Amino acid sequence: MSVPPSHRRGILAAGNWLIDHVKLIDEWPLQDGLASITGQTGSNGGGPYNLLKALAKMQAPFPLAGLGLVGDDDNGRAITTDCDTYGIDRSQLRTLEGAITSYTDVMSVSGTGRRTFFHHRGANALLASEHFDFSGQSAKYLHLAYLLLLDTLDAPDEHGVPRAASVLQQARAAGFKTSLDCVSVNSDRFQSVALPVLPHVDVLFTNDFEAEKLTGQVLGRGDTLDLNQVEAAGRTLLAAGVHDWVILHYPEGACAVGPDGMVHHQSSVQMPPDKVAGTSGAGDAFAAGVLFG
Repeated sequence: MSVPPSHRRGILAAGNWLIDHVKLIDEWPLQDGLASITGQTGSNGGGPYNLLKALAKMQAPFPLAGLGLVGDDDNGRAITTDCDTYGIDRSQLRTLEGAITSYTDVMSVSGTGRRTFFHHRGANALLASEHFDFSGQSAKYLHLAYLLLLDTLDAPDEHGVPRAASVLQQARAAGFKTSLDCVSVNSDRFQSVALPVLPHVDVLFTNDFEAEKLTGQVLGRGDTLDLNQVEAAGRTLLAAGVHDWVILHYPEGACAVGPDGMVHHQSSVQMPPDKVAGTSGAGDAFAAGVLFG
């Protein structure tokens, strides 16, 4: 029996769990060139892990829970220990024997904050429909991230529909609101992997690059950013099936496009360069703030 909407609280975040090995470099080198590493850290990575830890640090007054797969290795143990430290329920974060916990080497240019990712999919590639159990769950939102980086869930079922669609459909049937985020991969798979799942999504997060891949519309960049096109892309994605809100974000700000023609714009904040540690996880932090609200 599902929990009624009025009794639901909190967020269950599922998808990519990994460790980011962030290396600060002085510049991005040419092919076969050399860059100097000026600092390095290890940190949480992946949509659900980043989002839940951000909410924990914001002292969100509602339950936080994670779902996914890690390996029986140092990175996996670091993730589960971190969840315990921050009060994140990890009862659905499973350790998979013989699998390697996913990780990403992040090269972040210290002068600009721009970053480049070298990713090993590891256990995340094996996350499948059978790993999701919504019985007795009382969270308000299921947040799934990142589509296009979850091999098994991205793959088509016997009807040619990505398996992630059935997961989101079951979540909504169980009483969850669903939110979805993709990964900014330069690929033509957005149309075949992401678009078919949108009818099972209540809130879609997308940056400018992803929105262009999903819709085929040109939003522009910097001085050429066209806010009318941003709104149009949001309406296109609502027409493709998103139920409540399409939330687009880009360096200059964000735009939320909702039902009945509702549109909200928010400008970004001009931060002094010395206050910017990097941009890794920025989209997940943004999603955390929106879902908190």
